Amino acid sequence: MTGSPKEKSLKKAIQWISDKRKENPNQNLMTLVDNTSLKFDLTPEDSEFLIRFVKKYDNYIKI
Repeated sequence: MTGSPKEKSLKKAIQWISDKRKENPNQNLMTLVDNTSLKFDLTPEDSEFLIRFVKKYDNYIKI
């Protein structure tokens, strides 16, 4: 069974953030999350989830 479009967008957003952090580890994390939310057209709830997720796992994101 495949994920919902919402799940796919969040997975793509997390992958994109992971890639961007690898390219530029010094990039401001909140700015990156804001830009990611816009790029992937995330809902405010999804954006809040993304913020919490990235704050918790930023040093460990290996997707």
